[in-house]
Amino acid sequence: MEKFQTIISTYVPLPIENVDTDQIIPARFLKATTCDGFGDNLFADWRYDKEGHPKPDFVLNNPAFKGQVLVAGKNFGSGSSREHAAWAIAGYGFRVVVSSFFADIFRNNALNNGILPVVVSESFLSGLFDASKADPQATVTINLEEQTITSNVTGSSERFEINPYKKKCLLKGLDDIDFLLSNRNKIETYEQRRPFAY
Repeated sequence: MEKFQTIISTYVPLPIENVDTDQIIPARFLKATTCDGFGDNLFADWRYDKEGHPKPDFVLNNPAFKGQVLVAGKNFGSGSSREHAAWAIAGYGFRVVVSSFFADIFRNNALNNGILPVVVSESFLSGLFDASKADPQATVTINLEEQTITSNVTGSSERFEINPYKKKCLLKGLDDIDFLLSNRNKIETYEQRRPFAY
């Protein structure tokens, strides 16, 4: 995985609550076993009409909004557990998703795939939506080391929580297997020193 650096980026506002994983990536796209190409079908039913043409009123089809950050309404990623939802978000190019609440399974899937879920207060989230509505070029700064998110329009900032292990993995660009392999020497030393059990 790519190491997570401090991100300063414009963002894509999606002020819709209770976005579930079937809306993020519809079930008909789940047959694939690799994460290639999932970004093309992110929010497919909202993004395209029945003929496959982009719907001009959906935010991902609006060239004014872009960036590495998706700002979504409350309760993002609810519904069935599907890692494909995280694949689609990462495949589109998002490194961060901001919301006031995430479903637990989605949050874990996101972290496992190099996406940082940032939980903010309802008032901070509302401020981000207001800022992007006034100016699509509004930006945010996400500092994982300090665990802070800042609106560069208002200057307001909040601290977010993250599992220390997942934080370390994101900063170093490691998935769970990479982390295990990075400690291979320690594991081998421990195994050599421990007494055999019969």
